[in-house]
Amino acid sequence: MSSFVKEFREFIERGNVMDMAVGIIIGGAFTAIVTALCNNIINPLIVLITGGNNQFAGLKIPVNDTVAIDFGALITAIINFLIIALVVFLMVKAFNRMRDTGSKLRNAKGEEVIEHEPTCPFCLEPVLAGATRCPHCAAELPAPAEPTTEVVQK
Repeated sequence: MSSFVKEFREFIERGNVMDMAVGIIIGGAFTAIVTALCNNIINPLIVLITGGNNQFAGLKIPVNDTVAIDFGALITAIINFLIIALVVFLMVKAFNRMRDTGSKLRNAKGEEVIEHEPTCPFCLEPVLAGATRCPHCAAELPAPAEPTTEVVQK
């Protein structure tokens, strides 16, 4: 049983598991914010536009006395999804822009300097900087892998 506990502890202590947990917690909090936005701002605006009362006008179909098909709840969920998807898209787009801007270095002359990740000279697959053996073909590298730089002339 102690090996199970040890394996579980190693699993939890990995950085990506903690990052995932933080992401899930923040995602839950963000979902609560979007739900509040939809319920308290967007839905009342839609009700105002459609002329309904406090619910989506005509979007609930009664099946019998106790059951009804509620299209208003479906529309609210779709709006929530679209808002969350838009925000995630904007965050990924901003992250990619920051990453791309950070990778474009300039030298003293203002020329763009592009840094390329090191590659294995045998299989031409990317390897980590400082690696002495290729993880793809297992070849021993002649020297520790170093990134290369290229100066782009304007």
